[in-house]
Amino acid sequence: MTAMTTGNTSRADANRRRILDVALAELLRDPDASMDQIARAAGVVRRTVYGHFPSREALISTLVDGAVEALADAHADARTGVSDPAEALARSVLALWPVADRYRLLIALAQRTVTMQGIRERLAPLREKKIHLLQHGLDEGVFSSPLPAPALAYVHEQMMFAVVEAVNDGLLAAEEAGRSATVAVLTAAGVPAARATELVAEVS
Repeated sequence: MTAMTTGNTSRADANRRRILDVALAELLRDPDASMDQIARAAGVVRRTVYGHFPSREALISTLVDGAVEALADAHADARTGVSDPAEALARSVLALWPVADRYRLLIALAQRTVTMQGIRERLAPLREKKIHLLQHGLDEGVFSSPLPAPALAYVHEQMMFAVVEAVNDGLLAAEEAGRSATVAVLTAAGVPAARATELVAEVS
């Protein structure tokens, strides 16, 4: 690969990253932001945006992929070196919330284009890790639920979506939502409410 080709590739990658960063900010500010608005905000012509993303839906889909990747990284980092399932779950949800909070308006927007089924499919690898954690906790007697681990993982996932919607609708303050969601997820897994509240206070 020649130096000129490498330079063009680097420029294209930088443009793509900038478009994604600006698009996220613009869509969070105005969910109806057009490709023209995003191009102007990014300081590029519309053709450049369409060169990377053939449609607004494709752009939003790429942003959702980035959100899912950030969630997976947060989940993995939070659990590193933690052996207790309840603590691992608490640290995971507390770490996931800031990422979910950053992208919460995008998630609401993506439901119109990517669809909830598409979002769920993207979350499958993260859900598998959660199932493993929940199963470990159930086997150890740390968690207690009438639901098997895969079903419980879906319940937890839906609880997080519900908390996101509650914040979007002004029913819950964003700064309280992470801790509240963590206590709710722990209690749904069968951890006594007092212990769940205490654990969240310890690790947050």
